[in-house]
Amino acid sequence: MKFPLIQIGLGAAAAWLVTAGLTSRADDTASSSTITEQSEGLHGYIAYGHELCPPHSAFTAGGGFYSAVWSLVDQPLAHFQIGLPGTWILPDNADDHDTPLAPAGTLARHWKERGPTWDSVFQTVEGGLGYWAGNHFRYGPPKFSMNGTPQAYDYEVGSPGWSFFYSNEALPDNRLGIAQLSNRLLIPPDALPFRGHPNGEFLGYTWMALPFTDPGTNDPPTGDQSWTCFLAAANFKGPIAFYIPETWSKMATLFRDPYLHGRGLDARPGVIGGGAMEINTVPRFAAPDAQGTVYTKLPQLRFPVDAQGRAYLVQDVTYYSKAALFDAFQLWRAGGPACSGSFNTNGAWKPKLTTHTTGYDQAGLKITGVERVFDTRIFAGNIWGLQWFTNEVSPPGLFPQYFKRAGGECVPVAAAAVPAETHLPRQEFRLAPAGLPYTSPATGAWTNPGPKRGPCTARLADGSVVTYSWYRFVDQPSFQQYPWSADKKAKLQALVEKLHANWPIDRDYMAPPTSGKLVALDDALIVTPPAGLEVGYVPIVTRQSAP
Repeated sequence: MKFPLIQIGLGAAAAWLVTAGLTSRADDTASSSTITEQSEGLHGYIAYGHELCPPHSAFTAGGGFYSAVWSLVDQPLAHFQIGLPGTWILPDNADDHDTPLAPAGTLARHWKERGPTWDSVFQTVEGGLGYWAGNHFRYGPPKFSMNGTPQAYDYEVGSPGWSFFYSNEALPDNRLGIAQLSNRLLIPPDALPFRGHPNGEFLGYTWMALPFTDPGTNDPPTGDQSWTCFLAAANFKGPIAFYIPETWSKMATLFRDPYLHGRGLDARPGVIGGGAMEINTVPRFAAPDAQGTVYTKLPQLRFPVDAQGRAYLVQDVTYYSKAALFDAFQLWRAGGPACSGSFNTNGAWKPKLTTHTTGYDQAGLKITGVERVFDTRIFAGNIWGLQWFTNEVSPPGLFPQYFKRAGGECVPVAAAAVPAETHLPRQEFRLAPAGLPYTSPATGAWTNPGPKRGPCTARLADGSVVTYSWYRFVDQPSFQQYPWSADKKAKLQALVEKLHANWPIDRDYMAPPTSGKLVALDDALIVTPPAGLEVGYVPIVTRQSAP
């Protein structure tokens, strides 16, 4: 999606509109011609920024933070997409002032406002915590998902086998881009659920560029940066997966554009500009009162607040240089001293955060007055969040739910101020049914050379059943598209075996959060390798479905 640098891209949402009769849950006394259920209920970016990086900064090899996890809505709603705080990583192409990075024919090239270079929509690592319109298995709390856009938004890569909720079927073999790294954690295509009902506990995640492979000079020339996702939860810590460097470099060969060589995330420093909650797709009910004034109702959005009305959302924002892990990892790979995987604080920089009042709109109409209910704040300890004020619209922790159209704008109003004849308070939003199964093919990269053992199954907290098999690391589907030499595969396999043997899931890789508690991932995601496959093998999800 086409978002500013500090905003998280969470994928396109399906457009929808219901203007006729209501669901069976609607008030039977209401007229179906006056109450409509519509999309575009709320849009905006609740964002933070930070001070400028030091001149000629080396803190471009990684970035991460601790983000609060909570149930934004009480029930799993259909047609609903909001991201909890997340961020973008872009390749640094600041030296390009006028040459297009998005080739003609790519999706992003149609977004003229991003020209002349299209650098902000060329390639990204994004994703994070949230609710997405494409989720197949909603269960109330949010989930965590990776996401990457290797080819100017032509497609997205959200797990070791699938796109970012766009298809039931696995990506084509030549578009697989994520390598499963952890031998202890399942990565389902519908994202990672959590244990219980989180209410403001923190999940830490960091993207770190690591040299799993050497740079190459073949076609396409490819850098040595494998962007690796580390998590920090109460019951799991460590790296889970990485983007294979060729995921970024092959675009230049595909489009026969030599200018793109060396400009992707495999080779360029990673730039991060802050973070945001993206309010993308929210349903609404609308109805006029007796005088024709239109009122609207949104789902109730909740935030975890303390007794002073403060919601702490993001803390410990940290950017990293290669001194944090890249250099030690590279030495270990070459036969040097063992690398613990813990981030060296000598290569870390914590910027001072900044923030600003959010602008919201509803179906293109500006919303005014939310800032009198709550506003963004930087709290003591460099923590970003929200502060609720004494007001007549919403109590602490609740986003305004009702709005009135006035003078070409929308203003929040209390539930008691909504005229009875609108029947809005009694309207209930549609719940999301279980979606179709995610499936993988029984041919190609998934079966040649194929798994060593399986299939196995696990029942997740979201109600779905995940099917997975154990693959030798270099035999997993994502690698099979590349004609790598036997020597290159053997070196990578040996490195991962060392990692599996020496990096446990209870070690602090990220520094612990300075405040608060860690959230727990769904325990069913955590697996134990079978006997004989303790190192060098990974659990690859091949299907996710309803029971």
